[in-house]
Amino acid sequence: MQGNYGQEVLKKYGLPQNEFNSFMLLENDQLYTKSSGALRMLKHLGGGWGLLYAFMIVPKFIRDAVYSFIAHNRYKWFGKKEECWLPTPEYRKKFLD
Repeated sequence: MQGNYGQEVLKKYGLPQNEFNSFMLLENDQLYTKSSGALRMLKHLGGGWGLLYAFMIVPKFIRDAVYSFIAHNRYKWFGKKEECWLPTPEYRKKFLD
């Protein structure tokens, strides 16, 4: 969301261009955020992850509340690294910008 392409997408969909606190998935010119984006992404991963897509039947306001609760507590539960991971040149070419 911080790169050129991400900023264009945020602008196109009328979203703040300086807030980067949510998951977003752009698929077929449709932008999915929070729980909708995360669940659609899991469906594309295949395997057992795709089964979690069944939670789409839960109303969005409930899914997003659970998503926000998990996002708010993730560092407490899973820890936080002091340094960001930097992609190798091999992976770097897979990034948009």
